[in-house]
Amino acid sequence: MEIELLSTEYRVKRMEEADIPEVYMLCKNNPLYYQYCPPFVTICSLKKDLTSLPKGKALKDKYYLGFYKGELLIAVMDLISGYPDAKTAFIGFFMMNQQVQGKGIGTAIITEACKYLKESGFSSVKLGYMKGNPQSESFWIKNHFQKTGVEAQTESHVIVVMQRHL
Repeated sequence: MEIELLSTEYRVKRMEEADIPEVYMLCKNNPLYYQYCPPFVTICSLKKDLTSLPKGKALKDKYYLGFYKGELLIAVMDLISGYPDAKTAFIGFFMMNQQVQGKGIGTAIITEACKYLKESGFSSVKLGYMKGNPQSESFWIKNHFQKTGVEAQTESHVIVVMQRHL
């Protein structure tokens, strides 16, 4: 996957350890997310996120991406290519900069990413959100994701699995 082609509107960058302080600032300003998905973000948790993978996947399949408008980091996306199957991409995390929420920018990024993934041969995108988080549920439904009927129980919460056919 050519990361540079993922967006025509925004500069897209594969995030690295040096970018963690910037990602941390974006994440810590979104406390609602962490009410539903504790614990609260830390520098250490973000370092782990950069290399965290589902079973059977390699770092070459992971795209921890930052979306920039000028010099402002406006969104972060953790995308796994070919998971859980070869024709599916998985969004493990997506968060918008609080300064630009509610302006349609998140929807524009998801729309463009899905278009690019379809052009790259993927047939669907999956993700999970924390059950009970109305902001996340509303955002993903607005972006044409549908609940699959699958829910996964973790130690502290329930993850609702959603999918968008491309």
